[in-house]
Amino acid sequence: MRVTVIGAGVAGLACAVELAERGVAVEVLERAAQLGSSCCSWYAGGMLAPWCELQGTEPLIARLGSESIGWWRERFAGTTVNGSLVITHGRDTAQLAQFGRRTERFEALGPQAIAALEPDLAGRFNTALFFEDEGHLDPRAALAALGRRLEELAMPIRYGVEASPAAVADGHVIDCTGLAARAVLSDLRGVKGEMLLLRLRDVTLSRPIRVLHPRVPVYVVPRGDGLFMVGATMIESDEPTRVSARSMLELLSAAYALHPAFGEAEIVEIGTGVRPAFPDNLPRIRRYGRTLYVNGLYRHGFLLAPALARMAAEIVLHDRHFPEVTDEDPRERRLA
Repeated sequence: MRVTVIGAGVAGLACAVELAERGVAVEVLERAAQLGSSCCSWYAGGMLAPWCELQGTEPLIARLGSESIGWWRERFAGTTVNGSLVITHGRDTAQLAQFGRRTERFEALGPQAIAALEPDLAGRFNTALFFEDEGHLDPRAALAALGRRLEELAMPIRYGVEASPAAVADGHVIDCTGLAARAVLSDLRGVKGEMLLLRLRDVTLSRPIRVLHPRVPVYVVPRGDGLFMVGATMIESDEPTRVSARSMLELLSAAYALHPAFGEAEIVEIGTGVRPAFPDNLPRIRRYGRTLYVNGLYRHGFLLAPALARMAAEIVLHDRHFPEVTDEDPRERRLA
C-alpha cells in the first residue's frame, strides 16, 4: 500500500508517522520550502491540556486529546508532563470557579501551594487550579522530531511541491492542508491566532500558566532558555499577516500582570496563524473517493493530531468508521 500525505503541518506529519510506523509506504508533499514556514502549527501554543479544554469545548476534545500525551512522549523527548496552572487576579475569582465547574481532574490550590509549584509567582495569587496530568511541548521542535522520525523510516518529505489529491497518480491520499482544502470542504472557516515570543531571564516557570479574564484570557507557555510564548487571541479572519496593536497590547499587558518582570522582556518574535475550523469547532475526517480529508483541528492541533492520525490509519488500512469525527462530504450531499 502507498499513501501520499499532502501538508506537513502537525496533522499531516502525525498521519505520516502513524502510517509509516505501521509499515505503509508514505510520501509527504509540502508546498513550502521548509518545515513549518507556511502552517499554523508553527505558531501554536503546544499545550497538551485536554481537561482544561473542557472549559469551552465539547467532551470529544478531551477524550481524543487524552491520547496525545502518551503519543508525543513516545516520539518526542521534549514533551513535558508537569501539569497546567490556571490562575486569575483577585477581582476575577468568579471566573476561576466557573472554570472549575466546567472542567475536571484538577486540584484547587492556595497561595502556599502555588508558591511551591511556581516560586516566582509566590505572593501574587491566592487561588489556582492545578491540572497535574497535562503537558506541553515546543511545537517547532516537535515538528522537527516528526520529520526526523520519517527520515529514520526512509519516508521522504518533498518540499516546494504544489499538490492536490487529483494530481496524485495512485494510492490513497490524506489531505491535511487546512484552509487550502476549502474548495472541497466548503464549510471550513479561518480563525486567526496571534502570539508573541518573549525572552526573559528573571522569571522561571515550569508549566503553562492560563490567566483567566472575562474579556481576554491568556496563556504563557515556557519554552526553555528564557523563552515564553504568550497567546490566546481568537479572531474570525482568514488574514494571516497582521498582528493588531490591540492584540499586542492585550498580550503584553496580560504577561505584565502575571509578573511585572515581563515589562523588561525582549520581544523575540511576533507571529500569526490562521487555524481551520468547522462551524462547531470540532474536527472532521471526510472521505471523498480515495482521499481522506483530515481537517478542522481549530486551536487543538497538537492535542488532537495523534488521535486523528490513528483514526485515519485505521480507515485507510482497515476501512474502520469513527462516527464521532467522520461525516458526509458536502459535495456528496449536493450530488445526491
